[in-house]
Amino acid sequence: MRPAENTPGTAAGPGGPEDGGGTRPDGTGSAGTRPAGAAPGAAGPGAAAPGADDPALSALLDSDTADLYEHAPCGFLSTLLDGTIARINTTLLEWLGHTREQLVGHRRFSDLLTVGGRLYHETHFAPLLRLHGEARGIALELKRADGSRLPVLVTSVVKTGDDGRPLLIRTTVFDARDRRAYERELLRARREAEREHRRLRRLVTTLQRSLVPPALPPVPGLETAAHYRVASADEVGGDFYDLFPLTADRWGFFLGDVSGKGPEAAGVTSLIRYTLRAAAAHAPDARTVLTTLNSTLCQADQGTDPHFCTVLHGDLTPDGDGFRVTLASGGHPPALLLRADGTAAYLHTPGGLLVGVLPTAEFAVTTVRLGPGDTLLLYTDGLTEARTDTSGGRYGEDALLSFAAGLAPTGPGAAVTAVRALLDELGEGLEDDTAVLALGVPGAASGDGAGSGHGTADANGRATEPG
Repeated sequence: MRPAENTPGTAAGPGGPEDGGGTRPDGTGSAGTRPAGAAPGAAGPGAAAPGADDPALSALLDSDTADLYEHAPCGFLSTLLDGTIARINTTLLEWLGHTREQLVGHRRFSDLLTVGGRLYHETHFAPLLRLHGEARGIALELKRADGSRLPVLVTSVVKTGDDGRPLLIRTTVFDARDRRAYERELLRARREAEREHRRLRRLVTTLQRSLVPPALPPVPGLETAAHYRVASADEVGGDFYDLFPLTADRWGFFLGDVSGKGPEAAGVTSLIRYTLRAAAAHAPDARTVLTTLNSTLCQADQGTDPHFCTVLHGDLTPDGDGFRVTLASGGHPPALLLRADGTAAYLHTPGGLLVGVLPTAEFAVTTVRLGPGDTLLLYTDGLTEARTDTSGGRYGEDALLSFAAGLAPTGPGAAVTAVRALLDELGEGLEDDTAVLALGVPGAASGDGAGSGHGTADANGRATEPG
């Protein structure tokens, strides 16, 4: 039953026979419930007590229940309804450093608590006890005689008489020092893990930024824009791109994706970027550049886990009021060509194999002219392979082509800004990093000003606006 509304709520513990009812420490119930002639703790009629054939064990089982109460591995105390301590076991007295005479009949349970514990007792513990008749597993701190603190877990139960009238409160107290030490260690470990996580993110961001140029160089007569979207701030991706001069009137560019993630993939990405730039400076054409890269990766993989990449590499040569583009593909998704007349199409390079898989791989090459208002858009498959629903549907190349057709005609800056917005919409569907590189010839319909623009990823994976 619920105790009376005007019952003062404080904590106390298991009581003895004077407690006026309830369960005894030996589990026999109140004084009127033990079978006639039965010894405390004895088995029922016809049942043999466990250990009866072992004299030493039997002696322990038949020992005085008062000793069991006094020296239990936890603290017991009983209080009156106003909180006055009526009984307390030796275990709890030893924990607190008090004598029985100091506490029984003179102190209340709340007097044993710290200042904060008393406040919690009055505002939470006691009201809970009055309302429900019990309060279990409450973390408190007891104040020892020497002034030190003892963290404990407290369970209190209101005991009633046969008429349902509340008589006293029994409380069990468990030493929580080991638990408190464990919680502190757990908290320390968590804080250290959070510091390491922040350190890892800074490292990942720094390493990621080293794999793409800090800014695209200006190319006379050409507009440029780029964006890198990080899928996870905790892991280095393998996407890369670059634009760089080859001669006074010839420029090289590339965009690709390395297999795998993490520091090892970042190391391969660095090797690829260095090789592509060095080979492009000396090779006669884009196909030869990819052949050189393929040989380098195949040699680097000997005796280690194989690494490969997909890549589009090309060169730009001025051609009247536009540029002539030669593009070689090593297994990479096709570039998009957004024309000044409002059309959009993929620039296919069929037959190009992955780079770094076969020593004798062949690579496909195509040539196209960019006129005023035309834009060439290169991207990695993090965009097309983004999830669009919970059933595993992917964005895909058809959807990307429709998206590009809705943009044309447009310039590089506007195209990259639109792709960034699309990536934002895909949100958590992005499972892989995405790199985008756009090259275009200024035209009246492009909507972009002259010059070049560039977007890079910041520490949170967000790209800056093309400048």
